[in-house]
Amino acid sequence: MPATRVAVVDDHQLVRIGLRQIIEAQADFVWAGEAKTGREALTLLRATGCDVLLLDLSLPDMSGLDVLRQIKSHHESVATLVLSAYPESQYGMNVLRAGASGFVSKSADDGELCRAIRASVRGGRYVSPELAGMLVSGMQGAPGEPRHSVLSEREFQIFCKLAEGRSVSEIAAGLFLSVKTISTYRTRILEKMGMKTNADITYYAIKNNLMQ
Repeated sequence: MPATRVAVVDDHQLVRIGLRQIIEAQADFVWAGEAKTGREALTLLRATGCDVLLLDLSLPDMSGLDVLRQIKSHHESVATLVLSAYPESQYGMNVLRAGASGFVSKSADDGELCRAIRASVRGGRYVSPELAGMLVSGMQGAPGEPRHSVLSEREFQIFCKLAEGRSVSEIAAGLFLSVKTISTYRTRILEKMGMKTNADITYYAIKNNLMQ
C-alpha cells in the first residue's frame, strides 16, 4: 500500500511543526505540504497531491467551513479532517454535515489523530464517543443538545457569518448568492433558533464558543 499523503492547514507555525513531526514518525504516512491560510490551502491542493488534509477551523482569511465546502466541491477525493480547539459538541456535527471525514480536538493525543487519519483514508469517518452519541440522537433538538443543532450545513455557515457581524450583502457576495437568498436564510435561522435579531445570534455564538 502506498503511504498516505497528509497535508496541514493551520495559521500557527508551532502547530504545523508539531503535526509534521507526528506525520513523519509514522511509517505509513508521508508529509504532503502545509498552508497557513484558506487560500494557500486551495492553492496547495491544486498543485500537490494529497490524500488527507488536516484543516483548522479558524484561519486568518477564510472560515474553515468555507474552505471545507470548496474542497468538497473541487477536490472530492481528499479526505478532510477538521482539527480544532473549538468544542466538539458545538462544531462536530456541523463539520460532518459539511462533508468532513471527522473532527479531532487539538487536545487529542497523537494516537487518536493517527487513528482518525487512517479511518478517513479508508473512506470512513472518524467520530469520538461523544460525537457518536450526538449522531445517534439525530441532533434534531433533542433535550440537552445545542440549539444550533437544528440548522442545516448551509444555515450554520451563514449563522457563523452573521454572528461575526457580516451584513447580508457581504455574505451574499462572499458566497456568490443573491441578497434575497441570504435574507431568506437569515429569516429561517432566526425562526429555527427562536431569535429576533443579529445581536441575539452574536450573543449566542459567543456564549457557546462558536466565534471563529
